[in-house]
Amino acid sequence: MTVQENVPLAPLTTLGVGGPARYFAEVSGEDKVREAVAFVRQKSLPLFVLGGGSNLLVSDAGWPGLVLKISVEGVRRSEDGKGTLFEVGAGVEWDAFVSLAVFDHCAGIECLSGIPGSVGGTPVQNVGAYGQDVSETIESLQAFDLHEERIVVIPKEACGFRYRASIFNTTDKGRYIILRVTFRLASGAVPALRYADLQKRFAASVQAPSLAQVREAVLQIRRSKGMVIAPGEDDCRSAGSFFKNPVLSEVQFSELVVRAREKGLTVPSYPALDAQRKVSAAWLVERAGFHKGFTLGAAGISKKHALALINTGGARAAEIMRLKDEIQHAVLEAWGIALEAEPVMVGF
Repeated sequence: MTVQENVPLAPLTTLGVGGPARYFAEVSGEDKVREAVAFVRQKSLPLFVLGGGSNLLVSDAGWPGLVLKISVEGVRRSEDGKGTLFEVGAGVEWDAFVSLAVFDHCAGIECLSGIPGSVGGTPVQNVGAYGQDVSETIESLQAFDLHEERIVVIPKEACGFRYRASIFNTTDKGRYIILRVTFRLASGAVPALRYADLQKRFAASVQAPSLAQVREAVLQIRRSKGMVIAPGEDDCRSAGSFFKNPVLSEVQFSELVVRAREKGLTVPSYPALDAQRKVSAAWLVERAGFHKGFTLGAAGISKKHALALINTGGARAAEIMRLKDEIQHAVLEAWGIALEAEPVMVGF
């Protein structure tokens, strides 16, 4: 294992802010992971595991310990009579795997096209978009257990998946280093059309759209919102959606409806959100006074998507945090709802 010192982390994230890692190593196999764990324990250092850097905000101070980038590659396909299994290395680019699955006529993740990052990061946040969550297709995952210092296989049922959460970012945060993820996809199945914009797009079609057509439609929608990484475009220098759609109780939702009515507004209804009493965080943000294109120093809000906080050029993490805090305060004041940030905060 090669260990580097004082490595800038900003270039390794899609937001492009943050200080350096005191130590940095990139590993592609289990033996190197064991070496890395031995290294941090010998020096009593904190460990942070880096994937694709797409859902991350690194502090200006950086990380005082070892940043371990997982670059386990490889995709293995097999059949078990119940479906098609793909065992995918944690370091594989997520959208490359989605593209491969669609090309292979395997359904289940086509609506998750265009999401930046690596495969290993998807179970942590239970990544989801346009009517699909990655937990719907995960069969199991292989990880290094830092408590037991051995490789373990964790079945889907033990992952504790829920909206944008799992055991990996809640109860067992920091315990596991994900190495491989096994997905069960449906060979030859029709694509999922749960999202309203996708339903409208294909409403006039006589035949059900192909997986490839749905993938392209999702990519077009994401591009229109600045959610597909495009080098040189400010709106894409982000960590994706910065705030989670709040999940409200009946009482909270009723109070929100009353507040909206007092302002002459109607809380929008989205079928994909209504099932769990979720409300649109973007709607709350914009109606709390933060419009698309808003800037605060070198931090800003995308001109295409109200939930994407962006680095307009040379932003510091402190500026992103200040904008985050001001938005959260304004939404709480206007709507009585505490917005929860989605990215992982490192070094704060």
